[in-house]
Amino acid sequence: MTDLSYLLLRLVAGVSLFGHGLVRLPKLVGFSQWMTGAFAKSMLPLHLVRPFSYVLPIAEFTIGLLLMLGLFSGKAILAGIIVMLLLIFGTCMIENWEALPSQIIHALVLILLLQFVASNNISLDKLLSK
Repeated sequence: MTDLSYLLLRLVAGVSLFGHGLVRLPKLVGFSQWMTGAFAKSMLPLHLVRPFSYVLPIAEFTIGLLLMLGLFSGKAILAGIIVMLLLIFGTCMIENWEALPSQIIHALVLILLLQFVASNNISLDKLLSK
């Protein structure tokens, strides 16, 4: 049952991240403009925000896809946690407290996945290791 629970939790995180990236990729320029606008009055310099705004949807899409497939799971989980830490920091910089609970929940799910990564038996990782 632990393997199935782990799979389902991995899929929850994966689908969420994949979906976030998927809907942003076709409108990448617009998303970047929105994000740089949201951070215009923050203490973060534009030369950091703009590249991040282009990388974020690609990272979300890729990490989500890897999690859904169960491929490079440990690395994908760590990458997801790093993305969440960056998002949480940015959210604090613009005082968008409404977005913070969702990001913290994502981070907690990823941390839980990392804690039990040994239960990643229903995955491409396990299939390819045979």
